[in-house]
Amino acid sequence: MRAMMIVNPHATATTERRRDLLAHALAAEVRLVVAQTTGRGHAAELAAKAVEGGAELIVAHGGDGTVNEVVNGIMAANAGRQAPMLAVLPGGSTNVFARAMGMDPDPVLATEQILEALIVRQPPRTISLGRVDERYFTFNAGMGLDAEVVEAVEDLRATGRAISNMLHVRKAIAQYLRAEHRHPRLEITVDGVATPAGVHLLFVSNVDPWTYFQTRAIRTNPGTSADGGLGVFALTSMRLPTVVRVSAQLLRPNAEPSSRALIRNDNVSSVIVRCHSPVGLQVDGDYLGTREHATFTSVPAALRVLTGTPIRLRDEQSG
Repeated sequence: MRAMMIVNPHATATTERRRDLLAHALAAEVRLVVAQTTGRGHAAELAAKAVEGGAELIVAHGGDGTVNEVVNGIMAANAGRQAPMLAVLPGGSTNVFARAMGMDPDPVLATEQILEALIVRQPPRTISLGRVDERYFTFNAGMGLDAEVVEAVEDLRATGRAISNMLHVRKAIAQYLRAEHRHPRLEITVDGVATPAGVHLLFVSNVDPWTYFQTRAIRTNPGTSADGGLGVFALTSMRLPTVVRVSAQLLRPNAEPSSRALIRNDNVSSVIVRCHSPVGLQVDGDYLGTREHATFTSVPAALRVLTGTPIRLRDEQSG
């Protein structure tokens, strides 16, 4: 099997030594080419070239942004041909998509999962993707407060600041305090039905959970699955009691968020957004700038992914 491993050497948990170790292990089962990214957008270019060159497997080793670029490269190049399978080796700080696909957060154990899947010829899982305008996303996208937080964190990352879950929390609080008294800036239409109230923020999910806080899953749309449509989570009020109550619901293991100020649907085909003024957009944790309108759609059966049960959980079940 011909394979390419695309590595972001600047991802949070990626090192040269670990890259070489993982590549050596994978090369025992596939004809592997290793390529390193040199900047934003390069992972998409490498993935597209791998598809055009006949690769049957692409392994993305990096954070959520690297995975998103690889997926967009695959989708851009696979017209009229069988797209390669995707496997993900976590290398970032959160690794939402990898964990949602059952991959162990430890890249060494995740490599073991990939090798086992290849050895036993485990069939890949065919999943849906989300798309906003021409950009695909694997786990979530958002407009409003969510995107503003991502922008603020990216600005700090560019200065060399270490990124952590607590930094995201602090930036979310700071952005909320700025946004609390704004009028709603978004109008959304879900599967052709316009919502009656204006919206302050919008989360669109392709998987459950929406994200993770350390080991805890944050679940905006627990009924959303990569086998189905998109999840929609939108707030029509930013009053403090509403935000505190809904935020507490998201942290529960059996989360079922509900509020009179919450518009939620866990399985939709499309969301059309119109903005009263330019609003920030983020996709899989990457800030894409502002938009005055956007269309989110579910793309069924879009991608084949090697998945697995986390090694630790599997060992507990077998023991």
